[in-house]
Amino acid sequence: MNIEKRDFDKEAASWDEEPTRVKLVNDIANAISESIVLTSDMETLDFGCGTGLLTTRLQPMVGSITGIDSSQGMVDILNRKVATLNMPNVKSLLVDIDKGEKLTGRYHLVVSSMALHHIMEIKPLLDQFYNILLPGGYLSISDLDLDGGKFHADSTGVFHSGFDRAELSCLFKAAGFDNVHDTTAAEVVKPVLTGERVRFTVFLMIGQKI
Repeated sequence: MNIEKRDFDKEAASWDEEPTRVKLVNDIANAISESIVLTSDMETLDFGCGTGLLTTRLQPMVGSITGIDSSQGMVDILNRKVATLNMPNVKSLLVDIDKGEKLTGRYHLVVSSMALHHIMEIKPLLDQFYNILLPGGYLSISDLDLDGGKFHADSTGVFHSGFDRAELSCLFKAAGFDNVHDTTAAEVVKPVLTGERVRFTVFLMIGQKI
């Protein structure tokens, strides 16, 4: 584990150029839409939105969606997409919970894709998610299953080498979520430092605020 934060601002401009990353987000979006009935009145939050790959993918299926990220460079790319593609139901916020900033607003759905492994303390964040969700709302988190530290060639800012689903489910429940369940949302095959190609799985875990 490396406690140094990753400089996502430097990576923002080329972030969307990785086909594997784009396919992963599409697979996650499909898994979300198959697991949760998305409706045109849903106020949605995408935590750790990056350049908005998932934000813009979900945008046509919900009422509004707010992308939140701690990287100004990533948020700038999202804002550019919103202006270029004319998506009035999308907005962005720059929020850094590592600096003690809090999530605000009220939402029917909170999603987060491949961001949780960059968060050191998981339980406080789940508590924040629970607090901003409306009754009946859903939390949907996608991230890596336990990967043995192999997925990231550079571990800067990576605080978790994937997650044990049973342990994360317990954290969901401790935060107050009910109907917690998970599924495999995607698979990623990529070369690792040893030169071998390894298959990694990405889960989708959902909990509901009753």
